Amino acid sequence: MAFDESGKIWFNGKFVDWKEANIHVLSHVVHYGSSVFEGIRCYNTKQGPAIFRLEEHVARLYNSAKIYRMDVPYSQKEFREAILETVEINGLKACYIRPVIFRGYAELGVYPLNCPVESVVAAWAWGKYLGEEALEMGVDVGVSSWRRMAPDTMPNMAKAGSNYMNSQLAKMESLFNGYHEAIMLDYSGMVSEGSGENIFLVKDGILYTPPISSSLLNGITRDSIITLARDMGLEVIEQHIPREMLYLAEELFLTGTAAEVTPIRSVDQIIIGEGVRGQLTRRLQDSFFKILEGKAEDQYHWLTYLD
Repeated sequence: MAFDESGKIWFNGKFVDWKEANIHVLSHVVHYGSSVFEGIRCYNTKQGPAIFRLEEHVARLYNSAKIYRMDVPYSQKEFREAILETVEINGLKACYIRPVIFRGYAELGVYPLNCPVESVVAAWAWGKYLGEEALEMGVDVGVSSWRRMAPDTMPNMAKAGSNYMNSQLAKMESLFNGYHEAIMLDYSGMVSEGSGENIFLVKDGILYTPPISSSLLNGITRDSIITLARDMGLEVIEQHIPREMLYLAEELFLTGTAAEVTPIRSVDQIIIGEGVRGQLTRRLQDSFFKILEGKAEDQYHWLTYLD
């Protein structure tokens, strides 16, 4: 992924040139990982550019900040407007959007509250996270030796930068082992999620996904797929999933803002189903993308149009 550095970044309420969006090397976030962030997509629909579930993403961003006692100096409405303006000022039609709130430069030490809370929104063109082919052919994944954090160690409901050090370990391990992605287990050895995606499993026509108590981020795409599946008449069960249930699944797929809906064709070199995208996965993909492309009615009011 290469950046177009000719654009603008919203930085503490003002637009600055891409290369001027800098922080001090002694900022609290650099040393202690004190940031919360979101990943959001804008789609170029038939009706024009539209941001997917903007309100929910900003609400989760502010909830993450609340958990870490960050007082954001902007209202959620102002932050949503900043996101819309960032996409517009950069002339983007389809893009990935990264809002981030972090503790800046004042003093060093674990105690964070004397450091200022800073806010940034960047946006750039970014294709499919795991590749275009992955949406149809699926990806190969491996169960990681790294587990998700126990609930009394780090708050998994916060989308915090520090949590993704854990994800980086799993992602690097998976690539070094020849996989596209990792599946992580929770503190009790049950399936949790990918390094940056939620996971779904199809067995006997029923859709299963781990509960948020399995140390996972309550994904907005995850919630969207659950909604679509239930409205399609599918039974959706949130329950603890043992590792071996992955191998016996008829279909598996990952969901996330970056990954969207990506099938899994193998786990630990064990072929899942027929080793290709399954029927239910295809149906959910089609329903999901038709809304995002403006080809179906947005009955859930998920899209916020730039115009």
